[in-house]
Amino acid sequence: MRSLLARLQAAIGLARQRPDKVETSLERIEREAIRLDSLVGELLTLARLEAGSAEVKCERVELVELVAAIADDAQFEARLLGCDVQLQASGEFVAEVGAALLHRAFENVIRNAIKFTAPDTTVEVMVKVDQQQLKVMVADCGPGVAEAELALIFELFRRVDENQGVAGFGLGLVIARRAIESHGGEITAQPRTGGGLCLSLRLPRQTAL
Repeated sequence: MRSLLARLQAAIGLARQRPDKVETSLERIEREAIRLDSLVGELLTLARLEAGSAEVKCERVELVELVAAIADDAQFEARLLGCDVQLQASGEFVAEVGAALLHRAFENVIRNAIKFTAPDTTVEVMVKVDQQQLKVMVADCGPGVAEAELALIFELFRRVDENQGVAGFGLGLVIARRAIESHGGEITAQPRTGGGLCLSLRLPRQTAL
């Protein structure tokens, strides 16, 4: 948060010193204000999840369709970054869940993969349903994470060495983990065969209706 505020202050200082650069400074201030607003929202969501006080409005949702819709929306962002999102989904999983919370979890994981995957590669989103669970796997072709550091990506504000050059606050996967765990599920990470990272999200069958 301090770095965001520092950039805001720098942009304000530039506007004062260089009136001819006011428009550029205002654009920078707007970008940083949006990022700051996003950070505050993420922190509030995480604080409520940690305290167990998040207001969860349960709705009857078909989760395979939910993941498919998120992947479809993410395709636009992926193409702007020169990559692609490929969805493989089968089965049906209807459940009474905190739809907004799970939407945030699935979206955070998919957009995280898009952010780290290399240009001209594909982020794979695979959804499977069996008698025990719903399983969503998201695999990218990015730099990956050393096996000894895999657990760190789910810790608050922790950024592993391979990810230092990518913008972010280190909150998205933390929130995803808390959201999935609040529904009795789990999220794990493992190296992707051929390079990259694969995240697996599981929700137990008892979640389903």
